[in-house]
Amino acid sequence: MTDPAAVERDAAEAASAFSHPAVAPDATGAYGEHPDQVVDFYAPRAETPGGPVPLVAVLHGGAWRAPYDRRHITPFADFLARRGFAVANVEYRRGSSLPHQHADGPVAGRWPETFDDVAAAMDALPELAATALPQADVRRLVVTGHSAGGHLALWAAARHVLPSGSPWRLSAPPLLRGVVALAPIADFAVAEELGVCGGASAQLLGGEEYFADRLPYADPAALLPTGIATAVVQGRDDIVVPQQVAEAYVAAAAKAGEMVGLTLLDDVGHFPLIDPAADACAVVSEEIAQLAW
Repeated sequence: MTDPAAVERDAAEAASAFSHPAVAPDATGAYGEHPDQVVDFYAPRAETPGGPVPLVAVLHGGAWRAPYDRRHITPFADFLARRGFAVANVEYRRGSSLPHQHADGPVAGRWPETFDDVAAAMDALPELAATALPQADVRRLVVTGHSAGGHLALWAAARHVLPSGSPWRLSAPPLLRGVVALAPIADFAVAEELGVCGGASAQLLGGEEYFADRLPYADPAALLPTGIATAVVQGRDDIVVPQQVAEAYVAAAAKAGEMVGLTLLDDVGHFPLIDPAADACAVVSEEIAQLAW
């Protein structure tokens, strides 16, 4: 049973992270016809010498469920812009807003649409950014994401190692400086064992009956090594996506012959990583800067 004090702390951290007003983008571009197939762009707010600046693609979390869209992470996107980055906040199709039969709430994700959208958005991003943010250097692209978005960031960097025949597979590694995954749902088997987000990983893959067959196409822990510089930032006190999930991914990477950086933050839960008012958010910015600049 989860410690009541930990639950209270998590609620306070969530309240802080969600207390910031949404920040309107400087521009928006579409990568498809669906209303969710859009990317919001934030120009760098800080003066940065030397011309174009790195581009950070942000993939929001929310257990791939429809009620949680990109608006909740706009203060984080603005925070990065104020640190001198050009920022692309990616939206994608998520699960139905209504509970499915025998489900307790909105179901996580859509198969295959969630993956279709992330692949299409990342493929379209250089051209969209060139139009919306001419000050962005698309050759210095870092992908970051929080929670379920952390999973999608890791997955986006691993498309070149997807099984042969996958519609999302790339013939060569994506042109990324690296990935910074924030409390990611990075190992689906461990996440399911721990009941992370009410079994959201299995829901994303279409349900328990499809879980094993679709795991090789969706689970970052199964898509290693990538050859892409990867860092994971994780709060030790996270009760939403516990650190065991991140540690399992890092261990899987090591077994595959790849080193993944893991930064564990003391006295930090799930939400401070995207809360501009929290010290943890500055740590995240530094991790991104180390890969981008």
